[in-house]
Amino acid sequence: MSRLLRRDDAPPVPARELTAISADGARIHVETHGQDGAPAVVLSHGWTCNTHFWAAQIRDLAVDHRVVVYDQRGHGRSPAVGRDGYSTNALADDLEAVLATALEPGEKAVLAGHSMGGMTMMAASRRAGLREHAAAVLLCSTGSSRLSAESLVVPLRAGAVRTRMTRAILGARAPLGPVTPVSRRILKYGTMGAGSPPERVEICARIVHTCPRAARVAWGHVLAELDLDAGVRELRVPTAVIAGTEDRLTPLVHARAIAAALPDCLGLTELAGMGHMTPVEAPETVTAKIRELVSAYVPAGGTDGVDGTAEKEDVA
Repeated sequence: MSRLLRRDDAPPVPARELTAISADGARIHVETHGQDGAPAVVLSHGWTCNTHFWAAQIRDLAVDHRVVVYDQRGHGRSPAVGRDGYSTNALADDLEAVLATALEPGEKAVLAGHSMGGMTMMAASRRAGLREHAAAVLLCSTGSSRLSAESLVVPLRAGAVRTRMTRAILGARAPLGPVTPVSRRILKYGTMGAGSPPERVEICARIVHTCPRAARVAWGHVLAELDLDAGVRELRVPTAVIAGTEDRLTPLVHARAIAAALPDCLGLTELAGMGHMTPVEAPETVTAKIRELVSAYVPAGGTDGVDGTAEKEDVA
């Protein structure tokens, strides 16, 4: 199914909407864009974001790819869950459910994750669903552990005080409120490079400020305790890494450690002057890397000798 996409910053209209049911019964909102039968790409967004975060990639890739995006649980149109429903295991469960719902059996795709979306790939690295469907992976602006200790959002020397303050920020319960000039400046300082143009700051601010507070806080606590180093070592598919040199949330030390630990690393691309929101700050670079991975690793027809003709049904 094809769809004409507008060339502005409005979120693209999906060709199809699906509901994936995760292992614990959580309902995950899924969208597909582009043409049935085209090479598949699956995009996983980060903390406090939603499917609209990938708007630039969807517009470009949907011309000749089938693009699958989904809202992490508690974000966007994926409902909140109970207090115990937020964990790295839940991230992996949800990704497996999305892959099973949106892709045919045996169909290969490039999986790209930003921030918590990249952590999703690490959390799912041992899962049968990821190994069935992942031809290659792109990790954008992410980390696998020690986020509180190594974040540079709090402008203090590394140590216990900075770590405690960072943990407090990650778990802060205060509402974000409406987007204002002050809130835009705060968001830009924490998540984007100094040279990011106002319109891209505005896009990110609109997305982040719509994240429900309960989900933001619950996932913030998960990130504060994150330890997915073992998951990185088990991500045994070709994997590329992208990071901004001005990323304060997951500084370059994380990207370099991940690249060194990956079993099949395709290289680390360091984007000068970019912050944490690389798919929005440098959309052309991120999209080009996804296209490169599809060209190199997604087999013709999307499967490795597996009949992928069965039709997927919406599980709503």
